[in-house]
Amino acid sequence: MIGASLPENSKNQPPSLSDWLPIDSIKDGGFLAGKVGEEKIIVCRVGQELFAYSAFCSHLGAPLDEGLLADGALRCPWHHARFDVTTGAAICAPAFDRLAAYRIEKRGKDFCVRERLTGHDPARKSRGKGSPIVIVGGGAAGFSAADALRREGWDGEAILYSEEREQPYDRTLLTKDYLDGSFGDDRLGIAQHDLASLDVKFEGGVGANSLDARNKTIQLGDGRSQSYRKVLLATGAAPVELKAPGADLPHILLLRSLEDCRRIIAKLFDARRVAVVGGSFIALEAAASLRSRGLEVEVIAPELHPLEKIFGRELSDLVVHTHRAKGVTLTLGAKVAHIDARYLTLEDGRKVQADLVLVGVGVAPRLDLARAAGLLIDRGVTVNARLQTSAPDVYAAGDIARWPDPLTGESIRVEHWVVAERQGQVAAANMLGADRAFDIAPFFWTKHFDLSIHYLGHAERWDEVVVDGDVAERDATVHFRKRGRRLAIATVGRDMATLRAELDWETRKGAGLVIAA
Repeated sequence: MIGASLPENSKNQPPSLSDWLPIDSIKDGGFLAGKVGEEKIIVCRVGQELFAYSAFCSHLGAPLDEGLLADGALRCPWHHARFDVTTGAAICAPAFDRLAAYRIEKRGKDFCVRERLTGHDPARKSRGKGSPIVIVGGGAAGFSAADALRREGWDGEAILYSEEREQPYDRTLLTKDYLDGSFGDDRLGIAQHDLASLDVKFEGGVGANSLDARNKTIQLGDGRSQSYRKVLLATGAAPVELKAPGADLPHILLLRSLEDCRRIIAKLFDARRVAVVGGSFIALEAAASLRSRGLEVEVIAPELHPLEKIFGRELSDLVVHTHRAKGVTLTLGAKVAHIDARYLTLEDGRKVQADLVLVGVGVAPRLDLARAAGLLIDRGVTVNARLQTSAPDVYAAGDIARWPDPLTGESIRVEHWVVAERQGQVAAANMLGADRAFDIAPFFWTKHFDLSIHYLGHAERWDEVVVDGDVAERDATVHFRKRGRRLAIATVGRDMATLRAELDWETRKGAGLVIAA
């Protein structure tokens, strides 16, 4: 587990990898970052073999030389995507596209990097044809499952039904880079390839009304019936609506879909004051993005310490301080009693003027289809470690799935994007006959202006919080423990600590998170 740094005389100026360099300048199991022309390249060493790739993650462009090389995988520092060090193939979400590879030339004990290679993911053994494999839901889990079906060798028919007409897109960007205007539609794709290139049939604007597990058919919203060989339910979550008089006025908006986000952006041209109701991640991230556009933003939340139940008091205070320092008004410990065309009236009588109101009070899993099908439900769709539901050949992944936590043995449901993508990958493999447990550590990130927090693990309850470092200085690891066992960590300014903790989880499952030095 070595992330090689540049040679001492090259730290300020990356070396030209077009020049001949000693192979031994890279430690076995390490990497070296440099340039070929204007392209930043990373060279990885495994034994006497060298592999050269683009130095930026194919997900959102994170610098891989700030990441980690371990267990045959190059790991992204931002969002924990993984790439096979010998092929450059993406092997773990949120990345789905391989890294651009470059030819290595050797001369004795020296090497240099030459031209870019034309690469492709290696073909998998065909799994044969049969009745269609059907995916219900076009979000993170749905897309990743479709992608994984092809990677795992399924060459039969695959169909994805989505109530949204849009091709699958990266929902995490809506409250961040898309809402603040940094990214346009061209950056919203979950991957650089789409369903059509995978030969997966996409039916947008088509939901499922019912599922007959005995006869293996789905009744679609447009009246058609669809048979299946296996089916994955990935219906996601729906935003919770605000329960207050006036909440149905036209300037009261929810943010869950791309259509929602476009509607909000369109209304910003005539808005100066925006009220954000709720202290959720969606609400606070959106508040930061709207403030970055120069709008007057006031957050109204019932919690005195937003996100405290997830992050603890220290990180909650950091998020609040960051928003206030950027000019966001936070009215905490407050609830909305009534809304009219110009004002929100709070329960204590105060009035908040707003041209636009964005509601982010939480989401709820969409369980109607699973419940009507008679699947076992327990605050989510109950699945085993292989993501199988209580019905044969029916799987569930993403926000609706409740699965056994390998760390605590408890049944958990997690509403995180990367979790949904990785569950889609595991479910797809198992639908094709694998026997793969979903035992990956849950991971997510949140961004508020220039503040980014990474979270690994899952701690619904804890009895001890230990802070290593200085949260206020944005250099800290916060440990969440219960009965002496570390269940989760959150980090600020310590991406490597989170990567190492994830690696440790994989090698010490059931022992709790141990943070490597």
